[in-house]
This record gives sequence, C-alpha cells and structure tokens, in this order.
Amino acid sequence: MGIRVAVAGASGYAGGELLRLIAGHPEFDLVAATAHRQAGAPVTAVHPQLVGLDLVFAATEPTVLADADLVFLALPHGESAALAADLPESVRVVDLGADHRLRDADAWSRYYGGPHAGAWTYGLPELPGQRTAIAGATRVANTGCYAVAITLGLAPLIAAGVVSPADVVVVAASGTSGAGRAAKTHLLGSEVMGDLSPYKVGAHQHVPEIKQATGATGLSLTPVLAPMPRGILATVTAVPTGDVDPRAVLAAAYADAPFVHLLPEGAWPHTAATAGSNSCHLQATVDVDSGRVIVVSAIDNLGKGAAGQAVQNANLMLGLPETTGLSAFGVAP
Repeated sequence: MGIRVAVAGASGYAGGELLRLIAGHPEFDLVAATAHRQAGAPVTAVHPQLVGLDLVFAATEPTVLADADLVFLALPHGESAALAADLPESVRVVDLGADHRLRDADAWSRYYGGPHAGAWTYGLPELPGQRTAIAGATRVANTGCYAVAITLGLAPLIAAGVVSPADVVVVAASGTSGAGRAAKTHLLGSEVMGDLSPYKVGAHQHVPEIKQATGATGLSLTPVLAPMPRGILATVTAVPTGDVDPRAVLAAAYADAPFVHLLPEGAWPHTAATAGSNSCHLQATVDVDSGRVIVVSAIDNLGKGAAGQAVQNANLMLGLPETTGLSAFGVAP
C-alpha cells in the first residue's frame, strides 16, 4: 500500500488534474474522489481523459475523507474551512481554495467576504524558508493561480531591494479553465473565441495574496480572459531603485528550483510551453524608454497554478522529493 490520498471537489478542472497527477504518482494511492452534483457518477463520465480510472464520485463528507493520509481540497472559495475543521488532525490537508491563504482578516473580508478562517502555511515552496515550513506543516494553503505566476517573477526583486514595492503594475492573461467548470454565458466558446476581455479590473481577489507573498505595498492588477483553455501569461513591471540586472537576481533566486526556469536571454515565455507541466518560465529586462523592470512569467494555471503545485506541496509534507510524480516538461503542440 502506498500513501492514501483523497480529493474533495474532484469533478472540477483542478480536481480532474489532481486525479490525473495522482494516478501517475509512484507513491500515492487514490482512495476517494468526492463531488457534489456529480456524486454517484463514474469519474470517467466527467473526466473522459481518465479512462481506466475505475472510481465513482462519493458525496463530499468528512467520513469519506477521514481515512486518507492526505486530502486535497479542490472546492470553491469559502467551502474548504468547514470541511477541513471536521477532518482529524492526523490527516494532512492541502487546500487549493482561498480560505486559508490570507493572514489579514480585513483583506479577506474586503475581497472575499464572510468570516475569516485563519491562515495556514503558505504553499509556495520557492519562497525563502517555505520548503522547510511546508515540510513541517499538516495544513497548507495552496497558492492562487495569478498569485504564483506574479509572485515568482516579483518576490526576488523586492527581497533584493532592486525594485520599489510601492508601484507594481501587472497585466496577466488567463485561460478559461481558471474560471472553473460551472456553465457561464461569458465563457461559452462562441463568446470567448477571437476575443480578449479584461475582468475584475482594479479589484481582483489575488491582489492581497500577492502583496502578502512578495512584500509589494502598491499593486495594480488587470486580469484578461484569453481564448485558450489553460495557461497564464503575466507581465509584471516595477520601478528600479538603481542600476539593476533583473536576470541576475532571478537566476540566483531560482538556481536550485526544479520547476522555475529563467529562459536564455532573448527567449520569452509562452503559455503553450508550460501546458501540462508544473513549471514556471521567466524572462526579464529593463525597458529602454521608461527604465522600468519588466518580468514576464508563464505557467499552466491548472499545473503550477493549482494541481501541480498542490502535489509539490504534498510531496514536501510527506517527506518525498518535491518533484515526485511531476514533470517540468510541457506538452506540445
């Protein structure tokens, strides 16, 4: 028997990606996959890409999950805290939702609403000290998808003091899977194809998480819905504090990071190159006109932005190499 893992909310896009990664993980045994409306249906009826995974969705109840060694919560924001509170302390939990990311209760109230459930260990291993913290934790809050793409490009620059934390501007495009699987008119193929549209301009819920993770004090984020199923491309700009080589700072920060890749000078990130992987691709330069530092970051929002990141965190929590069951290589074309 391997390590017993379960997925709550397994009928969604992130949940389906978790099931795929778990099925290929050499140390994990999937013992339960739960859903709400899809409870009682075969997993393959919702995720036909998982043919051969002979499992039926169970109802999302604590008793179904309590026998696992580790539980992934892939539930809508605001639904994880109550379920996690009913799981035994002996069960390790990785929450892919936002419920336990923010330390500031006021920020939670402002961007999400409802009661603040309290912060867990933040699940971004590449931040200084976080691998050790995650390895010693039984409860870990997975990052938001925009948050990981932006934080990996920005945090080392602020930590090194080479850019100002007060004036960070980000434009980031995301595939439609980031909005979840629920049917919504604006996500229909005929609405999305051939179109780019901004949303939640000036008020995206990942802003306080990014500020908390990077040390930024002023951040403007404009998210853009892109006509692709998965991927995030984030363009981050900041004001330098003096002469700076942003590539050197990023290269030093991620020299030992297996999933963060600073591309060769002149090569720029593509979302397609990260599809199906747990990688983040970075490139940086200094704008010849404005002098602002520019960092471009690409991830698979369902990989490093959700399920892949969750498995990476789970590996650390369980004492496994963080790369176990994960690939740094994308799928192309």
